[in-house]
Amino acid sequence: MAVNLRFGTEYLLSQPKSQQSCKIAVIGAGSWGKNLIRNFDALGCLHTICDVREDCLAAYKDKYPESKRERDYACVLNDNAVDAVVIATPAATHYDLAKQALLAHKHVYVEKPLALEINEAQDLVKRARDKQRVLMVGHILRYHPAITKLKQVITNGELGNIKYVYSRRLNIGRIRTEENILWSFAPHDISVIMFLLNEKPDAVYATGGGYVKNDIADVTLTVLDFPSGVKSHIFVSWLHPFKEQMLVVVGGKKMAVFDDLTDEKLFLYPHTIEWQNRIPVACKADAEVVPIEKSEPLRAECQHFIECITTGQTPMTDGQEGLDVLRVLHAAQNSLNNGNNTMLLDAVREETQPRSDVFVHPTATVASDSYIGKGTKIWNNSQIQAHAHIGENCTIGHNCFVGSDVKIGNGVKLESNIDVWDLVTLEDYVFVGPSAVFTNDINPRAKYAKKQYPEYGEWVPTLVKKGASIGANATIICGVTIGSWAFVGAGAVVNKDVPDYAVVAGVPAKIIGWMCECGNKLIFENTVTHCARCQRVYSRKDGKARLLSH
Repeated sequence: MAVNLRFGTEYLLSQPKSQQSCKIAVIGAGSWGKNLIRNFDALGCLHTICDVREDCLAAYKDKYPESKRERDYACVLNDNAVDAVVIATPAATHYDLAKQALLAHKHVYVEKPLALEINEAQDLVKRARDKQRVLMVGHILRYHPAITKLKQVITNGELGNIKYVYSRRLNIGRIRTEENILWSFAPHDISVIMFLLNEKPDAVYATGGGYVKNDIADVTLTVLDFPSGVKSHIFVSWLHPFKEQMLVVVGGKKMAVFDDLTDEKLFLYPHTIEWQNRIPVACKADAEVVPIEKSEPLRAECQHFIECITTGQTPMTDGQEGLDVLRVLHAAQNSLNNGNNTMLLDAVREETQPRSDVFVHPTATVASDSYIGKGTKIWNNSQIQAHAHIGENCTIGHNCFVGSDVKIGNGVKLESNIDVWDLVTLEDYVFVGPSAVFTNDINPRAKYAKKQYPEYGEWVPTLVKKGASIGANATIICGVTIGSWAFVGAGAVVNKDVPDYAVVAGVPAKIIGWMCECGNKLIFENTVTHCARCQRVYSRKDGKARLLSH
């Protein structure tokens, strides 16, 4: 099932409580469980608090008097009033508790990691799919408003081509004996880095040491190598004199810093590396604060789980995403256990199984590491490269090519003979006519490939927003944004941004009119008009149109 990346924390927290009718049982009321209990209660969904410790349950009696308290997990599963369980127990219990819940037809939210073994996680993903239950993993950083904003910044190309990602999660606090620092701290960073880069590593190396107990690592450094050439370092420790939670993304244009311990959270540094006499020279610049919404990531995460249950959408951190993170953790642990050798992810990845919810023509080539949403059809002689992301209910026509760093949303339709190259993003319900052309290199030279000669430039991203249509044989020059529900005429050459609802045609493309979301032509006799077909109302000002009402 495909992960839907369109929903940020602002959207999640804005949903009405009328959609929050599901009843939640929180399993495990300890140090982290108490935070989940607080949030689900605030969202009006807390039904049961379950913990084997009587004294722990007693502490919640006065604070949450309307919720049930239960020591027996079987009683929770047998309670027909409970729609879903949230598992916040030790990692070794995750698989068994989640499996029992799925067998009882409950939706499941399980704190990281999804399970301890890859085959266990695979079993949970399959059971959730077969029973049509929501399976979500608690990777809380994915719901942080700063991470949501950072993803937008990267997708919009503001950082340029990503070169390197570094994270550190350090603290002096509770030193666990049931798991090492890699499994305790690193899953959050692994999840976020794969999300930001929109790809999975193909090789992992880890080193570290146990300084409190020799058999449990207190400090680890994990290196991830990605197919695109990006390298990432993840440094985690619970033997650090003070707390640090920071992520650095280095791009060709700017560098981004997410510092969770500051008020502002997200900064951009327009530092550049310039080549002088064929020698790289660092040119520093002042930091730019990126404004972000103020919201609690855990509240957004809990709200998202509720939304997925009530609307049927796929969680951003679903079981498959949890499985992908688990594979990386296993590779890193194998590296620690085997003399810090580099581990290839193929060694811990299962063979791809045929899927009944996706159609792939026998002549099509679909990489096992590509991400294909349910209901999607891929027709003859098309090629989908590793790590490409294609949403649900898409149609990929015959003789199409989708690159490895491509994001295609839900309901997208590609007609025949279309190449969608790396760094192109097509949002939901985009239509692309036959033989339309996308580019990602503004100054291509066969001799000077961008990866080998970064000083000669870099690939440039292109964004086509929701519902836009691109006519046959149109050419989209890289670096542009085509607005929502815009219409690009056949044969047009688009070399600059296209506003929402605009109709463009010609070489180069120019605005020749406006079109409603439903596909009907809009006639502006003044600044406001309505669609004769669907009655949507639009205004036009300063060369842009916007929807006023529907």
